[in-house]
Amino acid sequence: MFTGIIETLGEVQKLDKQGTNLHITIKSSLAPELKIDQSVAHNGVCLTVVAIEDTSYTVTAIEETLQKTNLNELKEADTVNLERAMVLGARLDGHIVQGHVDQTGTCTKIEEKDGSWFFTFNYDPAQNNVTIEKGSITIDGTSLTVVDSDKNSFSVAIIPYTYEHTRFREYQLGTVVNLEFDVIGKYVSRLLSLRD
Repeated sequence: MFTGIIETLGEVQKLDKQGTNLHITIKSSLAPELKIDQSVAHNGVCLTVVAIEDTSYTVTAIEETLQKTNLNELKEADTVNLERAMVLGARLDGHIVQGHVDQTGTCTKIEEKDGSWFFTFNYDPAQNNVTIEKGSITIDGTSLTVVDSDKNSFSVAIIPYTYEHTRFREYQLGTVVNLEFDVIGKYVSRLLSLRD
């Protein structure tokens, strides 16, 4: 379980394809504090640490994860948003994030407004995921509040701190991002679909 509050950025050092799995080695200041079998969210994807060496560690993404997320687009030297699992008893500063990406979305608009930024993303509505204004959304692991919501698009406002300390500063039109929709909304959507 995660909060969607990004701790730091990591840098992809090595990508090693083995069968349908992808072993991803990340250089990060978090590495010395990690343990084997620990869960870490990478662009919002919960992956298990399988090896640690000095200031880097390795995780493995299976084929299904690669098909449903933007991890299959990673290249060496790319940055990723990182968050370790939440600690029970600590404040939940973001919202409840499972680290289970529902689908990807595409950045369709970037607008700077008086020191903040508004980003708009489109996603495939066929998977029945929904957003609501003032609801929660997770983009590449970052917990955010939806500003505007439409059937297959939404926008979020990004403050300067979030812009500087996450991958948002690298986004361009066409950037593919991982989306995890609000868990309560997913259950409501599923229940309604079963009534038909």
